[in-house]
Amino acid sequence: MTAATSDYLIAPSILSADFARLGEEVDDVLASGADIVHFDVMDNHYVPNLTIGPMVCEALRRHGVTAPIDAHLMVKPVDRLIGDFIDAGASYVTFHPEASEHIDRSLQLIRDGGCKSGLVFNPATPLSFLDHVMDKVDMILLMSVNPGFGGQSFLPGTLDKLREARRRIDASGRDIRLEIDGGVKIDNIAEIARAGADTFVAGSAVFKASNPEDPHRYDGVIDDFRQALAGA
Repeated sequence: MTAATSDYLIAPSILSADFARLGEEVDDVLASGADIVHFDVMDNHYVPNLTIGPMVCEALRRHGVTAPIDAHLMVKPVDRLIGDFIDAGASYVTFHPEASEHIDRSLQLIRDGGCKSGLVFNPATPLSFLDHVMDKVDMILLMSVNPGFGGQSFLPGTLDKLREARRRIDASGRDIRLEIDGGVKIDNIAEIARAGADTFVAGSAVFKASNPEDPHRYDGVIDDFRQALAGA
């Protein structure tokens, strides 16, 4: 079962934004109709890259960003940073099962802190990690690239995994979002939606407008995503 068009959420990844003017970038992309601010948090241990931490999340909240912030923690160990991102104002905190010694406990830490919780699955990570924790999960995030860097191409095998995740969610009867991250573009977002995703992370496909002085430069790409999803 696919989601209703009105339920689709677009979550630009600030990994592809201009960090020298991040507050403006986030303001502009939200004004253009994006729904969620996606944070790619990498520690150079769990993944071979180093990006941003909770101070950036806190800074965006102080800047005035009120939209949901989706903190995707590609870090190991993960529990300490869960608390830091809760304190910094995150709305969703998602992590990889391989990065936690006790998945149930980590999910509960997120819930206890007042945030929505999620598990993230790399291309080769089985969905069986969900078997005993569906009652503690608000979001399932499937990686359609191997984590670590932006700008990678979508792995087609993820479509079957999306269908399986959608079956699990529908069978549970729970209100769980199904998010996709990696290589999402205007020409494949409808197919991804048909496979069951309802929340779409896009980085380079969004933050590529050529005129940084134009606050409406993201209107076209967000509109194009919406139109493609309307045809899903």
